Amino acid sequence: MGMERWKWRWRWKWIWENPFYRGFCTIPNSSISQPGSVQVQHVYTLCARGQLQEALTLFYAINIPHSQAYATLLQGCARHRCLDQGRALHHHMLAHNHEPDLFVTNHLINFYAKCGCLDVARQLFDQMPHRNLVSWTALITGYSQHDRPEDCFQLFSYMLAHHRPTEFAFASVLGSCDCIRGRQVHALVLKTSFDAYVYVANALITMYSKSLYSDDAWVIFQTMSTRSLITWNSMLAGFQLCGHGAQSLDLFSRMHCDGIGFDRATFLSVISSLCSEGNDVVLGLEHCYQLHCLASKTGFVSQVEVATALMIAYSKLGGDASECYRLFTETSDCQDVVSWTGIITSCAEQKPEQALLLFSQLRWEGLNPDCYTFSAVIKACACLATEQLGSAVHAQVVKAGFEEDTVLANALIHAYARCGSICWSEQVFNRIEFPDTVSWNSIFKAYALHGKAVEALQLFEQMNVQPDAATFVALLTACSHAGLVDEGTKIFDMMVQNYRIYPQRDHFACMVDILGRAGHLLEAEALIYRMPMEPDSVIWSALLGACRKHREPKMAELAGRKLMELDPKNSLGYVLMSNIYSSEGCFHNAAFIRKEMKGCRVRKEPGLSWIEIENQVHEFACGGQRHPQREAICAELEVLVGQLKEMGYVPETNSALHDIGEEHKEELLFCHSEKLALAFVVMNSGRSDWKTIRIMKNIRICLDCHNFMKLASDLLQREILVRDSNRFHHFRDGLCSCSDYW
Repeated sequence: MGMERWKWRWRWKWIWENPFYRGFCTIPNSSISQPGSVQVQHVYTLCARGQLQEALTLFYAINIPHSQAYATLLQGCARHRCLDQGRALHHHMLAHNHEPDLFVTNHLINFYAKCGCLDVARQLFDQMPHRNLVSWTALITGYSQHDRPEDCFQLFSYMLAHHRPTEFAFASVLGSCDCIRGRQVHALVLKTSFDAYVYVANALITMYSKSLYSDDAWVIFQTMSTRSLITWNSMLAGFQLCGHGAQSLDLFSRMHCDGIGFDRATFLSVISSLCSEGNDVVLGLEHCYQLHCLASKTGFVSQVEVATALMIAYSKLGGDASECYRLFTETSDCQDVVSWTGIITSCAEQKPEQALLLFSQLRWEGLNPDCYTFSAVIKACACLATEQLGSAVHAQVVKAGFEEDTVLANALIHAYARCGSICWSEQVFNRIEFPDTVSWNSIFKAYALHGKAVEALQLFEQMNVQPDAATFVALLTACSHAGLVDEGTKIFDMMVQNYRIYPQRDHFACMVDILGRAGHLLEAEALIYRMPMEPDSVIWSALLGACRKHREPKMAELAGRKLMELDPKNSLGYVLMSNIYSSEGCFHNAAFIRKEMKGCRVRKEPGLSWIEIENQVHEFACGGQRHPQREAICAELEVLVGQLKEMGYVPETNSALHDIGEEHKEELLFCHSEKLALAFVVMNSGRSDWKTIRIMKNIRICLDCHNFMKLASDLLQREILVRDSNRFHHFRDGLCSCSDYW
């Protein structure tokens, strides 16, 4: 006990004799004679300097109950959210029989409310014999900050019978209101003239923005005579929340031209608005570069939140991944999980291998990935040829304790399906305890991708949550891939009649595809003209593809011209029309289309295929020019073709579509990238070591390659899995999972 007393006396002596502390102490002459008044003054000084723990230590050392000291210390505990220290202070007050007055009780309510102990704060509030406006406002603010809108609005309503609200009470209740209640509070704001307070007007802008009523928020913004930086930031954030990227950029330009300063929140809102749906991607990327330059010029790019937002914007807008990596390295001094997640997200689609490498580096740095990091990594795994790395990341998810996370489970369903492992997608879905709408949509899309329409429709009957528009897109796509015309029509009608979900362009595109593939071209064309909105390029390309399949050149000309008008830089319309003319023997028309394509500087996407052998990915282009072992691969392919011809393989020379001899057409067909990839697998693997052969392709598989793969699966006695731009084909024992309908 003596040692403890000596320790506190020594600490107090050090504080008092330190000239730095003495310089901050101003002690009224009238209070010097009071016991402990000098020490209490030091408590105030320490609190003012943010040294809460030292202030508490000194207060307990002098052990003199003092209302102003209690209030000051409680305020510090509330500011720093120090719940344990504030509770101990409250217990100290009770132990010393110090009855808190109105002033101290208000600080107690404020402390408990700020720290989230709202039931304790309410109990203190209800026990008060007298309350003032601060008592009500403190508890209302606590309810608002901790997302208890019902209690907040109810208490605010009760307060109106006793007090006229302050601007802080108005701002707090508006922060927790939906639009209906918010309009009621807005009416009271206008009636009491509190709309002139910038603080209240800012809260109104935020309230309407959160409710997606940006027009109302904009009216308030325009009518404000005085605006703070928070006002501008609130309006920018409102436009971003409502998806109005163009308005956000215009407002920021006006803000910049008027010489109004900006801060980190300004940049975050404007950069995020670049990725709003419906924005022009090219223009958005240009604006991203401009904002990047401004952030560099003003130094904000060194802040990890701004750099991360720029990285995510670049990735979503299709910017250069190297630019994202440069941004990442510029913030190397303050990198956290958020910045690592940003760079992994930016690489996930363009450079999935790089994303996985960065994920390994993150673990090496000793950082623990969160659910957002895992979501980005799983997205990268979906772009790979096999599910091996996806399974490894899945194991990390389980180890990190995120196995029950529905969002990650949904991402895994998609990743496994994209890698060809539909059985793993089913297992992940079946393990979700409470699947949400996205979970159901993910498994429906997985089934559609693998041509399992019957399974998708059967599972739809078990769906126990409300479907949305994406649900029916997935189901209609599944019907399209399987040729289920009647079932697809039934789903399309059910969408409106049973669920009041009105079809959008995606749904009409699926129905045009369903009807067109099945040969009902006139019905498909009639449906396009009955659409309540203008058809887009996807719809016309679906009709054009059906015309090519069923050799309808007249309707194809209409669809082709419409497609080229809507999307003149897309090679699809030109290529399909050229192929249609070539298949009909109209080579002069095909040559004219190719000339027109060249004149518009439109380039056809080259056919590429990828396979993975021993953790190394090999890329093949048409003709094999990209691979160093081209001659050996072509020799192996020649042997394979000979074996397949003995089994009845006949090259589908109509797929060559050139005005050349049959022999040269066969040579062109044998140069297709997926055939070269298969020959390379045969050349580098012993038959006993083969598993499922997985080939990825960037465009749709042609008829000749489809026939080739069917016979090859029978010859090699192995499943060949081909993922083209549209779907999966599982070739096994001379048959394909698509039943030759694709």
